[in-house]
Amino acid sequence: MLQNILKAAEFVSARLDGRRPEVGIILGSGLGKLADEIQDPVVIPYRSIPGFPVSTAIGHKGNFIIGILGGKMVIAMQGRVHYYEGYGIGQVVLPIRVMIWLGIRALLVSNASGGTNPDFEVGDLMIIRDHINLIPNPLIGPNIDEFGPRFPDMTRPYDPGLIAKAKQFAKEEGMTLREGVYLATSGPCYETPAEYRFFHFVGADAVGMSTTPEVIVARHHGIPVFGMSVITDVAHDTDDDKYITDGDAIVEAADGAAGRMTVIFTRLIESL
Repeated sequence: MLQNILKAAEFVSARLDGRRPEVGIILGSGLGKLADEIQDPVVIPYRSIPGFPVSTAIGHKGNFIIGILGGKMVIAMQGRVHYYEGYGIGQVVLPIRVMIWLGIRALLVSNASGGTNPDFEVGDLMIIRDHINLIPNPLIGPNIDEFGPRFPDMTRPYDPGLIAKAKQFAKEEGMTLREGVYLATSGPCYETPAEYRFFHFVGADAVGMSTTPEVIVARHHGIPVFGMSVITDVAHDTDDDKYITDGDAIVEAADGAAGRMTVIFTRLIESL
């Protein structure tokens, strides 16, 4: 695994002319527009990187984009890789391992998710303050001592300081942000109404199919993380016999919120 990480990292590094990214960004379904704000970009398709997984999900372009955002050198994943695509969990988190090896000192993650909290509405932005992981843990297997300890602490998976900053920036920008717990399942089917109710009962405010393995890997290495979900659909009762959860509609809803998320992410990067 370490050899695969080093080989991919060396390939990316060779295309950066000595520049080292300071902040990593993961852009979820429909949220790739933030990458358009990156200045002087270097675009590296995943498929060109040795041993790298390729994104196949709706709304995921599958590129590394390296350039300037918020006055910092960033490396953004324009689309992520999911466990449900058939990759092993080690491959799913390989891009994050590569970003860490390249030198990032903070990670910002985003996703499109379903709202299980009945107070949430489509288009809401939710700061992730904690998570429930139901995807296989990416640290299973031999520990990579170069990255972190065998049993990393997860008391504060999402950095309290970054959360406090995001709240302040939202207030200054006149934005309303939600805050809650994100639950990750393997997917790829969307949740049943009973599952939505169950997930909310056990403490989740939003549910999706990604993010937690990436966060676990970052925290394994001691990298501070900020996470944000765009609520792209909400739980529905079985009485609504006309409603369906539609992937294209989810990407469209995420696209509509991408501008507000870009503002928060940019200001967070400026503050680092």
